[in-house]
Amino acid sequence: MNILLSNDDGVHALGIKILHQELVKLGKVVVVAPDRNCSGASNSLTLLNPLRAHTLENGYICVNGTPTDAVHLGISQLMQPLPDLVVAGINNGANLGDDTLYSGTVAAATEGRHMGMPAVAVSLVGKHQQHYQTAAVVTAKIILRLKEHPLPADQILNINVPDMPLSQLKGVKVTRLGHRHKAETMKKMQDPWQRDIYWYGSLGQELDGGEGTDFHAVANGYASITPLTVDMTAHKSLSTMSLWIEDLLL
Repeated sequence: MNILLSNDDGVHALGIKILHQELVKLGKVVVVAPDRNCSGASNSLTLLNPLRAHTLENGYICVNGTPTDAVHLGISQLMQPLPDLVVAGINNGANLGDDTLYSGTVAAATEGRHMGMPAVAVSLVGKHQQHYQTAAVVTAKIILRLKEHPLPADQILNINVPDMPLSQLKGVKVTRLGHRHKAETMKKMQDPWQRDIYWYGSLGQELDGGEGTDFHAVANGYASITPLTVDMTAHKSLSTMSLWIEDLLL
C-alpha cells in the first residue's frame, strides 16, 4: 500500500511523526505537509505565490502552502506511483461537529478524495495531547478494514480519538456530526502601541451533542468515525426549489 500522509499542524508536528511510525507497518508512506501550522486553513489554496517543496533530513517533504496545497502537490507531482490512500493527521485537537468546516486536517483528506483517492482524517481529542499512539493504532486498524470495505467515491472518513491509553478506549462508534452553539464574539485588545487588535473567541458549547453524535462518542470514551460526503448539494431541496424558481424570469 502506498500512502500519502499530510496534516495541518505542520511537518514538524508530533502527531504526524507518530502516525508515520505506525503507518509504515502497512506499506510505503510519503509525508508531504505544510512547513508551518495551518490550523483553520480549511480548503484554501495558494494561488498568488509559487509553491516550493523541500525535503528534510528525515525524508519528510515540507511545502510553503496549505494542507490542500500539500496534498494536491503530493499527488500531482511528488508521488510515483500514485498513493492508494491519503491520510491527514494526527491533528492536535478535535475536529468534531461544525469544526470540520474550518479544519485543515479534514480539508487535506477532502483534497485527496477530490483527486480520486480514498482519504481519512484523524484527530486527537483532549487538553493534554499525550496519547497520539492510541489515535495512530486506531487509524491503522481502520485503514486495514477499508481494504475489505472500500469507501464510496464521494466520501471521506473523519476520525476523532479521545486522548487516553489504548487499553482504556471503550471501542469505536460510527457517528454523525454534532453541532455547537455560536462561538464567542471576537475579543478586542490593544497591541504595545495601543493599536486595536482582534482575536477569535473560544468555541461555542455543544448544542447538539446527544447520543449518536461524534461529541457524545468521544466524551464517553469511544473513538468516533464519521463518514463525510464531499458533495455539498442539498439534495432534499432540489425538487422544492424547482417549483418556485421555474418562472423566475418570466
